Amino acid sequence: MAAAYAARAGLHRHADGRIDVLRSAGGVRGVLESILPGLVFLVAFTAVRDLVLSAVLSLAVAAVFVVVRLFTRTSLTQAFAGIVGIAVSAALALFTGKAENFYVSGFLTNAAYILALAISVFVKWPLMGVVFGFLRNEGVHWRGDAQRARQYRLGTWIMVAVLGLRLVVEVPLYLMGDAGLVALGAMRLLLGVPLYALGIWLAWLVTRPAAPSPEAAGD
Repeated sequence: MAAAYAARAGLHRHADGRIDVLRSAGGVRGVLESILPGLVFLVAFTAVRDLVLSAVLSLAVAAVFVVVRLFTRTSLTQAFAGIVGIAVSAALALFTGKAENFYVSGFLTNAAYILALAISVFVKWPLMGVVFGFLRNEGVHWRGDAQRARQYRLGTWIMVAVLGLRLVVEVPLYLMGDAGLVALGAMRLLLGVPLYALGIWLAWLVTRPAAPSPEAAGD
């Protein structure tokens, strides 16, 4: 289960044990797939105020990434997830006639992740422990160590805080309607992959196992 979750989360580590933040964010291509469709929508709508054109251009960019992955025979998971997410966002904006609704699905996804992470802590299976425990070859044995379990709870709460910060910043901008659209789009980009990568890095640091004492190392 831990291996499957880690694979879905896309988390990786270097051979020396450090977490590979860029690869965990999907690499350069994954970062571009996460950022460019939303950026194109924001720039296009700001420039021409045409909701249909902006949505179509955003979808086209997401579709290009799928095609590129097909030709290069690389995993389609992230690209397909991206185009589905953009399609849902575009549909919400088009059906309501409000450009700011392009970002609503992101709020709902964020809230779902926050809920899942929080529940995992309360049921004593903090998700960052499940994922990081697999990456560190700890399995789930950390659950029997009070200190390690406490560290993984803290790491999970860090990710809750990261996702919560997005909502705290973005929802008020969304409620401003058209007046807050540019700021909302900019914050979505800034608080997207960069903030996620920072959160993962911080969670990895605070959950590091204690270095063995010289006495233990000599035994």
